[in-house]
Amino acid sequence: MSAWTLDPEYAVGEAGKAFVDLDAVFAQQGKQITRDSLSEVLYVQLDGRGYYVKRYWAEGGYVRRVISRPRIKGEWQNLLYFRDWGIPVARVVGYGMERRAGAFHRGAVITEELYETQDLAQLASTGDVRLRDRSWVTQVMQQIADATRTMHQRRFAHNDLKWRNILVNDAPRPSVYMIDCPTGAFWWGPFLEHRKNKDLACLDKLGKTQLSRTQRLRFYLMYVEQSRLQSADKKRIRLVLGHMDRRPHK
Repeated sequence: MSAWTLDPEYAVGEAGKAFVDLDAVFAQQGKQITRDSLSEVLYVQLDGRGYYVKRYWAEGGYVRRVISRPRIKGEWQNLLYFRDWGIPVARVVGYGMERRAGAFHRGAVITEELYETQDLAQLASTGDVRLRDRSWVTQVMQQIADATRTMHQRRFAHNDLKWRNILVNDAPRPSVYMIDCPTGAFWWGPFLEHRKNKDLACLDKLGKTQLSRTQRLRFYLMYVEQSRLQSADKKRIRLVLGHMDRRPHK
């Protein structure tokens, strides 16, 4: 069984033909951005627009492919959640997957290119001067704090909230976009609190090398929408700071 959804705006011209169904999407060729044993990302240009085509193949054993949510489904579901929650993301052009004998076989999601953007990890690796601009950093931090709080208030944790999964554009007043969230999920109780702390720790992993302690504290206060720390905040910060240290080194 195969299911495919294409945004009606893109159902015409070259894009309409290239993305008409899952067979067409898997036949599409383009510039390969990444590839591994289970997935690949292609960049294609059609009708003067750029698109990223992410394709996944079967993963794991039969039982897992029947029971588990495929990563590609998580990818498009979470992007659509973010969009509905007001968190800026790349526009989802098309998505869908195919099952055989009830098990996941293949799937894809297509997003339109966000022009003149870079991920924050790339800015850090190149020593971008904007990371030394306090006003620019404050604007970016506020948007990331708002997006993170929005997720967490809905009992959703990103699970891979790293700088490489956050894009920022080149405008004088920067805009932030979330990308790549295949494993984000809803949680409850202590599991939710652990996942929320993990998200904050993921942000701080690179943040502590690029931002001052004052900036990192300001980000947390933006996240909790407070002017000063409470006792519960101090406990959480200790857990966040210790999270990466407790993880096994790879």
